[in-house]
Amino acid sequence: MDAHLTEIIIFSALFLLVSGMGFVAARWRRPENLASLDEWGLGGRNFGSWVTWFLVGGDLYTAYTFVAVPALLWGAGAMGFFAVPYTIVVYPIVFLVLIRLWSVSHVHGFVTPADFVRARFGSPTLALLIAITGIVATMPYIALQLVGIEAVLKSMGVTGHLPIIIAFAILAAYTYQSGLRAPALIAFVKDTLIYIVILVAIFAIPAQIEGGWSGIFDAAQAKFDASPAPGDGNLLNANNQLQYVTLALGSALALFLYPHSITGVLASRNRDVIKRNMSALPAYSLLLGLIALLGFMAIAAGIKPIGTDNNTIVPQLFDKMFPDWFTGVAYAAIGIGALVPAAIMSIAAANLFTRNIYKEYLKPHASDADEARVSKITSLLVKVGAVLCILFLDTGFSIDLQLIGGVIILQTLPSVALGLYTRWFHRSGLIAGWVAGMGAGMLLLYNIGNPVTGKLHFAGSAFPLEKLGLDTKMTIYAGVLALAVNLAVAALGTVIARAMKTVEGVDTTQPDHYFADEGDPRIKDLDLAPHGAHRTDPAPDPKP
Repeated sequence: MDAHLTEIIIFSALFLLVSGMGFVAARWRRPENLASLDEWGLGGRNFGSWVTWFLVGGDLYTAYTFVAVPALLWGAGAMGFFAVPYTIVVYPIVFLVLIRLWSVSHVHGFVTPADFVRARFGSPTLALLIAITGIVATMPYIALQLVGIEAVLKSMGVTGHLPIIIAFAILAAYTYQSGLRAPALIAFVKDTLIYIVILVAIFAIPAQIEGGWSGIFDAAQAKFDASPAPGDGNLLNANNQLQYVTLALGSALALFLYPHSITGVLASRNRDVIKRNMSALPAYSLLLGLIALLGFMAIAAGIKPIGTDNNTIVPQLFDKMFPDWFTGVAYAAIGIGALVPAAIMSIAAANLFTRNIYKEYLKPHASDADEARVSKITSLLVKVGAVLCILFLDTGFSIDLQLIGGVIILQTLPSVALGLYTRWFHRSGLIAGWVAGMGAGMLLLYNIGNPVTGKLHFAGSAFPLEKLGLDTKMTIYAGVLALAVNLAVAALGTVIARAMKTVEGVDTTQPDHYFADEGDPRIKDLDLAPHGAHRTDPAPDPKP
């Protein structure tokens, strides 16, 4: 540990600095009362363009970006680049969805996507399923952030569970106190550090490798030509190209279905803020492409992981190629890059539990203060669930944690994303589709093994089509198959429900609600809402 003393000191100093900012954030743009989900969980719904840009960027570009993607390139070659096209196509797609969701949510006071589903389809049961899905899908995503912090600690020679528990406790404490304002404020520091570290890395590391960039790509090519694992000598071939395409598309469809992504967007001041951010956020995609190349740099530099932990590839690269003081800065960038999204994710999952389980089923007349208190406590429990994900899921390539979460959250697409445009689906059909899609997704994931680690189940998201009886070696992203099952059953269930004249839920939204903006009389001041009430609570309808 003495050899890493400088790194530990700088890492600890920056970590404590942002933690202090997390606690101070409770006073940043402080309202008279933080005891409501609109304030604690959505920052007062009043973030402008700059704050939203850093918040959403800090939310979406996580330890998945800084640790998992380069590790995948180091181990599997070009397959790891799927993250680049996926973050390019995602913004035009979500542009069509999020603006409508922002408007209808601000008219009705929705805090979660399940709130919208409850009002759109008049089904508390469907809303419950959406809430549970969001919570479960978020668990492995938070776990991925903890894996990123753990990889940095290992590279500094810090072993054992105590340091990660301390980091977890600090994160839990300032999230509990400050809510969404904490990650919003810390995101400024996190993104600045990340940009500095990556811009230095793409110039400094190739300068130290013989042949520069040419040498880096030659070394990567030589490694994968010598290894049949990723593609029988080729980085991408006929067997994994379908997986590459469906993984990129499926990940793009899943990204803004995650509750934490929606939370960042709903905290925006108006529709123009969202439009500007969807136009500017692709700047992070350029950064992601550069970060991915760290995996190839690690090959050329002869980097080996610590033990069998592939997630330590990037920290080990920084340790070898940077002076100790800058390595400490780089480690802090990764650690803080994990804290920001972990905080937002736990808040979003807690809001789902509070609004769509606690208030819907346990205490219907809960006050604003009750909701805020329950969300704070739940945000702590969510982090505990994330730790359990690390213990029970294969984290050889930590990116699999996010991909497994993607398979789960994709099952909310028919109700949330399509529901913003059409009311054609019957609530009974959507429930049947969710059950079928989730069952299919879990079955597919159960049958995905990892021959390298010997893990037989839940070891990735690339499903071999030969297991469906097809005579092929091709693989496909399990999430896309599960979503196809979901949509097919939802459509069939809708036709059957209508043929049987099954009662439909009442849609309490109106077409013009999806176009409302700041200053619109339909968007009332949050402070004018009756205590403990939504501005437009949907009338209770019978559960299907």
